[in-house]
Amino acid sequence: MSIYFAGNYDVAVIGAGHAGIEAALAAARLGCKTAIFTINMDAVGNCPCNPSIGGTAKGHLVREIDALGGEMGKTADECFLQMRMLNLGKGPAVHSLRAQIDRRKYQDVMKHKLELTDNLDMRQAEITDIEQNNDGTWTLTTRMLAQFVAKTVIIATGTYLGGKIFIGEVSYESGPDGVFPATFLGESLRKLGIPTRRFKTGTPARVKRSTIDLDSLEVQEGDVPPVPFSYDTESLGENKVVCHISYTNENTKKIILDNIHRSPLYGGKIEGVGPRYCPSLEDKIVRFEHKERHQLFIEPCGLDTEEMYLQGMSSSLPEEVQIQFYHTIPGLENALIMRPAYAIEYDCIDPTTMNATLEFRDFSGLYGAGQFNGSSGYEEAAAQGLIAGINAAHKVMGKDEFVLDRASSYIGTLIDDLITKGANEPYRMMTSRSEYRLILRQDNADERLTPIGYELGLISKERWARFNEKQRLIKEEMKRVKHTTIPSSEKLNEILVSRETSPVEGGIRLFELLKRPQLNYKVLQEVDILRPDLPDAIFEQVEIAIKYEGYIKKQLAQVEQMRKLEVKTLPADVDYKTLSGLRLEAQEKLNRIRPANIGQASRISGVSPADISVLLIWLAKRSQEKTTTEVE
Repeated sequence: MSIYFAGNYDVAVIGAGHAGIEAALAAARLGCKTAIFTINMDAVGNCPCNPSIGGTAKGHLVREIDALGGEMGKTADECFLQMRMLNLGKGPAVHSLRAQIDRRKYQDVMKHKLELTDNLDMRQAEITDIEQNNDGTWTLTTRMLAQFVAKTVIIATGTYLGGKIFIGEVSYESGPDGVFPATFLGESLRKLGIPTRRFKTGTPARVKRSTIDLDSLEVQEGDVPPVPFSYDTESLGENKVVCHISYTNENTKKIILDNIHRSPLYGGKIEGVGPRYCPSLEDKIVRFEHKERHQLFIEPCGLDTEEMYLQGMSSSLPEEVQIQFYHTIPGLENALIMRPAYAIEYDCIDPTTMNATLEFRDFSGLYGAGQFNGSSGYEEAAAQGLIAGINAAHKVMGKDEFVLDRASSYIGTLIDDLITKGANEPYRMMTSRSEYRLILRQDNADERLTPIGYELGLISKERWARFNEKQRLIKEEMKRVKHTTIPSSEKLNEILVSRETSPVEGGIRLFELLKRPQLNYKVLQEVDILRPDLPDAIFEQVEIAIKYEGYIKKQLAQVEQMRKLEVKTLPADVDYKTLSGLRLEAQEKLNRIRPANIGQASRISGVSPADISVLLIWLAKRSQEKTTTEVE
C-alpha cells in the first residue's frame, strides 16, 4: 500500500468522545472546515462507565458548557431517564444537577448532530502518526495510509490511547467496551518529544434487570418536576425510571479480601495511577477496612435495554470472583452478569506542558482535551473540548485566544488546576476546588457565560433575546421586593412563628423577610398577594442574591484582588534560574510550568509567598528599567 493525500482541514479532532464532540462542534460552528476522526463510528459519544451526566460539581460544568453554546446539556435533556438535584440540604453553591440518561440514545443523538453540522466531516479512521510541517501545519496519517493536512489538531483520545483492559489475571489491549485501542499514536507523540504517562480507571459490571430482585431494594425517585440542564429546554416532562439502592456486607468484604491477591491493582500488574475519588470496590474495602458496608446504586442503562449499571462497584478482580461477591449483595443474589467489571489503563500527558488555551506551549497548533490531559469524567472532558475547539478555530481565523479564569467559571478552575498544578492522578472536578464557589453556582451559569458565548458566535440571536428578557425580569423582581411592604397581620406572624423567626409589629419590606434564612418565596406566597406570575428560575435568582448578598460582595472583592495579580504578566522567555532570591524548587517549577502571570505563579505547588514577592519586585524593577530606557 502507498500513502495517499486525502484532504485539507482547518481543524482536525482525533477522538469522538465527549471532548472531541464539543471541540469539533465548536470549531465547525465558528466557520472552520473541521474533521473528527474516530476508531469506531458506533462509539461516538459513548458513556463506557456510568450512563449519567452531571453530579456534584460536574453539573456546574454541564450548565457552563450549555451557557457558552456547547451541546452536552441539550443532549442530556433529550435523552434523560431521571433527573435529581443533589445536595439540596446544603447551600445553593453546591446544588448540582444529575441526569440518568439513555446511553445508546445519547450516542445516536450526538452522532446525528455531528453528521448534520455544516463544515464538519466525520471519518472512521485510526490516526497512527502526526507530524508538524515546516509551514506550521500538521500531517495526520491513518492506519489505511491516508494523509490529511490540518492547520490545527486537537487530541481527545480518552482512554483509547494505548488502552489495556485488566480483569483478574487476564489483560489485553483494548479501548473501553471492547473497541480497538489507539495503538500507534502514543509512540508518534513520544517521537515528537511529548512524554506520556499511564493512568487507570475502571467501570462496574452490567447485570440483567430481570435477574435483580428490585422489590427488595430501596427506591430512589427523581425530582418532580425534573429540572433541565440546558437553558434552551423549556420542559422535560416526567421522569421515566426509578433507580435503586443496595449495600455490600461482611460476606462481600470476605470474598474480596480472600481474593485480593488476584486483583491486578494489588498484584502489581497495573502501572497506571487510578482516581482517588472514584476507587474500585476492592480499594474501598482495603482502605476503609472498618466500614461495615458500602452503598451502591442500581441504575438502568436505557429504556430499550435490560442492562443495569452498578454505580460504586467498579472492580478489576477475576470474573468468577466478581460473580461471587455480587451475589452476596441484597437484590443481586441471582443476578446475571452481562458484562464484567474491568480496569482500563491508558496513556495521557502532563497538562502543565499546555497553556490556558489547551495548546501545547512547544507545539503551535496542537491542542489536547479530556482524559488525554489527565482528567476524568465526561463533563470535565466536554468542558476542555469546548475550550480547545474555540481556541483552535480562533488560531485559524487569526482571532484572540479565549481563556476563562478561575473567577469566571468552574471550566476556568478546571483548566487552571490542570495547567498549573498538574494531575498526579485522574483529575475530578469538585466544588471544593473553587475558592469562588458562591458566585460560581450552577443556577447563574447563564448570567456569567451566555454573554461570552454570544460574543463568540456560539449563542443564537433567539437565545440571546430570551436571556436578556430573563435578566430584565430578575431586575424588575428585585426592584419589586425592595419596594414592596408586607403589612403586619395575624397570618404573617403565624407564618413567622411557625418558621421559628421573630414576628413583626408593623409593616416590613419583602426584601427584609427574604433575607431571613428561615423564609423563602414559597413560604411567603400567602401574604405576598402582588407576586407576579414568573418562572421559578427568576425567584430563585432573586432569593439567592438577597440571602447571600454579604457573602457575594466578599467573594467579588476577593476576585478583584486575584485579578490584580492576573494582569501582572510574566515574560514567556525568562529564565527563572537567573532571578536571585527565588528558591531552587521555585526556579525549577516556574521554568517547567512557565506561568502566564503572577496569579498563576502563586498557585503553583512549591512556589511560596516569598517567591511571589521576589517576582513582584523583579517585575517592578524590570518595568522601571524599561520606562527609563524608553525615556532616554
